[in-house]
Amino acid sequence: MTTVTESVDVDVPVRTAYNQWTQFEEFPRFMSGVTEIRQTDATMTHWKTEIDGVKREFAAEITEQMPDERVAWTSTEGSKQAGVVTFHRLDDTHTRVTCQMDFEPQGVTEQAGARLGFLDRQVKGDLKRFKEYIEGRGGVESGGWRGQVDRPGS
Repeated sequence: MTTVTESVDVDVPVRTAYNQWTQFEEFPRFMSGVTEIRQTDATMTHWKTEIDGVKREFAAEITEQMPDERVAWTSTEGSKQAGVVTFHRLDDTHTRVTCQMDFEPQGVTEQAGARLGFLDRQVKGDLKRFKEYIEGRGGVESGGWRGQVDRPGS
């Protein structure tokens, strides 16, 4: 299992950053390699990706969601991965967005890419593009889901 942790500071309030992050179907606008995400219900998403010509589809379940604090997920089929994105208020107009992701590389190519830091660069680039995306919108999110999903066993 490969673990990646990356952060970016965005020039928007924590509520704005969090609200935009909950708009999963807009991820292809800033996540390279993600071609489509459909949210099928309050906690399930279906992803389509294409990275270096390799197409994949998988389902992921939102396992925890606390407004303005965190969104956690785990795959339920397909590529094995899990992660959490946290939102940290720096001041009234600035937020640190941190993504921690665990990913199980499949095959020799993905294992080599993981050792060479490909996933680290991918996540760092996606967070940078998220910053550009939300700030480029004038700090106005395209929507937001303020519901809560409690961690299993809570």
